Amino acid sequence: MIKTPRLCIAAGSSGAGKTTLSCALLKVLADRGFDTAAFKCGPDYIDPMFHREVTRAFSSNLDLFMLGEETLKALFEKNAEGKDIAVIEGVMGFYDGMDAASSEGSTWDIARITETPVILAEDCGASSLSAAARIYGMARFKTPGMVRGVILNNCGERMFAALKPVIEKETGLRVCGFLPRMKDCKIESRHLGLVTPEEIEDIRSKISALAAQLEKSVDMDMLFELARGGVAGGPPPAGGGSGPDRPLHPVPRGRAARGAGGRALPLKSIPIAIASDRAFCFYYKDALNLLREMGAELLFFSPLSDKRLPRGAKGLYLGGGYPELYAGVLADNETLRRGIREAVQDGLPCVAECGGFMYLHERLSDEAGKAHPMCGVIKGGCEKQERLVRFGYAAYTALDDNLLCRAGVTLRGHEFHYWESDNPGGSFEAQKPGSGKTWRAIAAEGNLFAGFPHFHFCANPETVERFLTKCEHYGP
Repeated sequence: MIKTPRLCIAAGSSGAGKTTLSCALLKVLADRGFDTAAFKCGPDYIDPMFHREVTRAFSSNLDLFMLGEETLKALFEKNAEGKDIAVIEGVMGFYDGMDAASSEGSTWDIARITETPVILAEDCGASSLSAAARIYGMARFKTPGMVRGVILNNCGERMFAALKPVIEKETGLRVCGFLPRMKDCKIESRHLGLVTPEEIEDIRSKISALAAQLEKSVDMDMLFELARGGVAGGPPPAGGGSGPDRPLHPVPRGRAARGAGGRALPLKSIPIAIASDRAFCFYYKDALNLLREMGAELLFFSPLSDKRLPRGAKGLYLGGGYPELYAGVLADNETLRRGIREAVQDGLPCVAECGGFMYLHERLSDEAGKAHPMCGVIKGGCEKQERLVRFGYAAYTALDDNLLCRAGVTLRGHEFHYWESDNPGGSFEAQKPGSGKTWRAIAAEGNLFAGFPHFHFCANPETVERFLTKCEHYGP
């Protein structure tokens, strides 16, 4: 395991302030000139967008279900190596895993695998001394020694002064500081979690205000000390230019770029069109990097504004996002819709996930229920439902050979959508972990692979190899 100093920001439940605290911390580090690696536990796309908005740097997902332990560790080490510090934002409650009775894949599990000291964000908005009991239990439930410190959220200065000594006495943990309630810095949410950064008014000023408060009310030197301190049972991370007896400091700029993973690029790259705008913004950056490493030239375009696919594209990747919010604009761009339909019908290899899958239908209903014409590659339409149609992880086993894998291969993915298709596909059998519930999913035939699940290419590099091979042989 690498020696990069690192911290994991966790909490006892969702809504306790993990993202607020993580973004404020990343902003402080950016302002101080630190070369920081940011990570998000789980499959969420939105929080890494906030990380990038704050640091203007890469943010990577650490998802144990999709990636597996070996790949997760490899990606963490690749992205954190040589950095001044790494910050991991947790998901849900500290021990909440892939199903209700399991801690597998939880923030605790990922902190354990990456040997990362944990800072608990404890929400004191509706309690006082009870916070000490919660912190005590969270720290000792599994693997004592992993939780190293606490930051009190929604806590005023007087309350902090009263609680800090008693929490430290009763739990043995260091209370690093507090964040008061800051109504003007609230980050709104919607059915897909946090809204994208572009939709938040004055996002940078909000996060700057949070960071300024963090500098005032949190002992940053204490956090840096904990980041260097390692976790029980693991080696102390003291590298990245910061020895155990020296203050953490930023690496000088201009450091040589690291390799892209050891894969040799082909002499001729394969141009792949990637939908990228406000409507289509859900991509795992490690997955896009893997496409590049294995020979793809990524040609980004906007289905909202561009009238045609990028010239020379030999493949098409339509990621997830919010097409339902921009259904009218997408419908008005008839030239591109027709161009995509004709290209896919002509044999252009196409991978479409969730929002991209919805865009390929004949019609898509917006949030008000009004139907808009879409690409028409897939018969039928998508309409909003009263509640989540699918939520969570599933294993998808191919029933036949297809664009990304052979029959019998199982891909692990994640779904989260309120819209449902009347033609969801049946090329894979999906199975829910824990409950064992099964259903059919994904339209995968010939040059098309389209469905609601999100996959991570890094979990199955052979899917990229099959896709690019098919793309390489498309066209003249």
